[in-house]
Amino acid sequence: MTKVLVVDDDFMVAKLHSRYVSQAEGFTVAGVAHSGGEALRAAERLRPDLVLLDIYLPDMDGITVLRELRAAEERDPDRPSADALFITAARDAAVVRSALRAGALHYLIKPFNQAALHEQLRHVAALRSRLDRLDEARQEDVDQIFGTRPPGSRELPKGLAPHTAELVERILREHPGDLSASECAAAGSLSRVSARRYLEYFAETGRAEVTLRYGGTGRPERRYRRIG
Repeated sequence: MTKVLVVDDDFMVAKLHSRYVSQAEGFTVAGVAHSGGEALRAAERLRPDLVLLDIYLPDMDGITVLRELRAAEERDPDRPSADALFITAARDAAVVRSALRAGALHYLIKPFNQAALHEQLRHVAALRSRLDRLDEARQEDVDQIFGTRPPGSRELPKGLAPHTAELVERILREHPGDLSASECAAAGSLSRVSARRYLEYFAETGRAEVTLRYGGTGRPERRYRRIG
């Protein structure tokens, strides 16, 4: 289970976010804090895997909290590092830039619904899982962790074409929910075999997740959903 510390000065909002987190598979609420100082003390005590941080806190802003958290982790080499996801109404581009430079994984602007938060939590889980499995990183691993390179710059395996990869990735991005290789093939005027090759490539490189849908008979259907 991924332990989450929820930080928001509004008690009702913190309660709502906690409920969203508790309903996400693989996540549990380790604690709740309503100020920056309380958040730092809770992080020291609870050692969460992920901190959901608001920018606007009564004693210090969330970016300062994250910087203090990183400094505390550097002082204690045995202390595990916590990831951070900002959840805030702050829309100023300079604030977003500061959050990124402070080491946030992502930045979710209020108001949002449960599905939006769950999508970000799945993204966090996928990144953590990917890092845990790695001994040596390939370029596609680094691209997934730090963000994709510009279109056309990614090296594809032999037999896969950049323009078709972009098409399949766009279908994944624009399709609501998950889809099968047959549905992807129909949307892109591709063969089912070709669509599945690209979908499996995206799954292998961490840009899509695969779930199985079981029917009455035969093999379960593989369903693909874009990550991030």
